[in-house]
Amino acid sequence: MTARRAIKTRSSLPQVKRIVVKVGSSSLTSLAGGISDEALVKLSNVIAARRKEGIEIILVSSGAISAGVSPLGLTSRPRHLSSQQAAASVGQGLLMARYHDAFAAHGVIVGQVLLTLDDLMRRSHHTNAHRAMERLLNFGVVPIVNENDAVASQEIRFGDNDRLAALVAHLVKADVLVLLSDVDSLYDGPPKDGAKRIPEVSGPKDLEGVNIGSTGAAGTGTGGMATKVEAAIIAASSGIPALVTSTDNAEDALAGKDVGTWFSAKGRRKPIRKLWLEHVARIQGSLIVDDGAAKAVGEKRRSLLPAGIVEVKGNFESGDPVAITNQHGVAIAHGLVNYDSKELPQMLGRSTRELAKELGHEYERSVVHVDDLVLLRKRLPTS
Repeated sequence: MTARRAIKTRSSLPQVKRIVVKVGSSSLTSLAGGISDEALVKLSNVIAARRKEGIEIILVSSGAISAGVSPLGLTSRPRHLSSQQAAASVGQGLLMARYHDAFAAHGVIVGQVLLTLDDLMRRSHHTNAHRAMERLLNFGVVPIVNENDAVASQEIRFGDNDRLAALVAHLVKADVLVLLSDVDSLYDGPPKDGAKRIPEVSGPKDLEGVNIGSTGAAGTGTGGMATKVEAAIIAASSGIPALVTSTDNAEDALAGKDVGTWFSAKGRRKPIRKLWLEHVARIQGSLIVDDGAAKAVGEKRRSLLPAGIVEVKGNFESGDPVAITNQHGVAIAHGLVNYDSKELPQMLGRSTRELAKELGHEYERSVVHVDDLVLLRKRLPTS
């Protein structure tokens, strides 16, 4: 795929080539469970119209668990993991059937794509997911993406698919990410108290002092405005602008009208693995490093060697994500560690040459390689 010109304003939305749209459970289902056909058809009409105009759209849709609540005789969204998995298994089929019918009315084909974090993080899985999505788009299909909640464990609490949508936007190299919910925009306080809409976020300063809400009024989702803002920041901070608005505003949003909150793109696009490490990965422990290692990793972008580590915290295995922290408690980076937490204490403060001579050549490798590391700060604070 050839590189595309960055989209700078929402008014350019009608001219983009590829959009990822995410819709939350609260927009599609009721508190008691079950799918709102009216809401689903309305959204499908909007997306189908844009697809027939030649715009490629990937729909990341929540709602499987909520859709399975009523058929299973439950009165609300279940809390236990096994019950959530059962509800997702039943609800996903119902959700896709409704989408199939709604899009078929416009002659548009939909395809189901169920993903987990593994599918985005492992190189072979990532490549397969990318190829499958590209092929669906080439066929003119609207891919409908959801987490594979029926078999997921930790992934089922991924943030109501908002962060997944941000990663999918990078997977398919989308021009823009549109996040839809039951709230029309980000406000500088509670809307009921007369708060003002925030039309655009160009950087962190625009969010200072803003009280961002959690789960929406319908209570059927798991993220709310906080995870939508987080997802928008994930996308925008690495080159993909994002728009946060309500499902009722979907048509106006895709037409480039002045609705919702626009998150301007900043910086270059990053590999999806780096985005995961920076924003999503569940950190299993931390490596406390001395000033020399902090400078080598944080400023010179070098791999972390055992000589610079002064303390190990947490229990983790080789391949787990960990934080690299200086002695003042400031997190410098996240990375994938090459040793178990039980192995590292004997290695602290020692050179790889010394370790290899005493323990074997397998101990010559770095603790965290630079290719598996993402910086959290461009410059370290002075003490």
